Amino acid sequence: MAAEPKAVPLSADDRADVVRAEDYLNAITTLKARFLQTSPNGVSVEGDAYLSRPGRLRMQYDPPSPLLVVADGSFLIVHDRELGAPSYIPLGSTPAGMLVQPNLRLTGGSVTVTRVARLPGVVRISAVETEDPSSGEITLVFSDRPFELRQWQVRDAQHQVTTVSLFESRTGVTLDPKLFKFVDPNMTKSPLNLNDH
Repeated sequence: MAAEPKAVPLSADDRADVVRAEDYLNAITTLKARFLQTSPNGVSVEGDAYLSRPGRLRMQYDPPSPLLVVADGSFLIVHDRELGAPSYIPLGSTPAGMLVQPNLRLTGGSVTVTRVARLPGVVRISAVETEDPSSGEITLVFSDRPFELRQWQVRDAQHQVTTVSLFESRTGVTLDPKLFKFVDPNMTKSPLNLNDH
């Protein structure tokens, strides 16, 4: 049985920053950015991130990385072309699922804030799924002025930390809905499949 997360006592400044984060994320309908992902073993890869709220995310890794991550509204699909079959993870059971929740609330309900930290020019908010805190913790890192999402860090159940840093972010962009549909290249060779070589 997982221990219940400790809802940290939030100061007035903490609460104000949490509300800023909620308002910022809920105002995003679409986002496109470059990203730099650093794995727990120190390996870094770059790629393109696409976000369409609610429910949809695509992490398109640059070659030669074999990875593709797609959230299609129901599942987080992780496909490693070198390993073959994709993994389907219920979106609500992943820390990344918080990013694409409709009407995201970081206090009360399905998400519990575990830490709020302010550094010069930076606000960091850490949270876990209330029902399953052992599944991992996500830390959202925002620049203060302007208030923008710059990075997220996911600590998994094994306490391994993966960091995704965003740059060249643009919001309110038009995105092709096909970006958020996963087509298993092992099942079809459709010309629309972005994974085919």
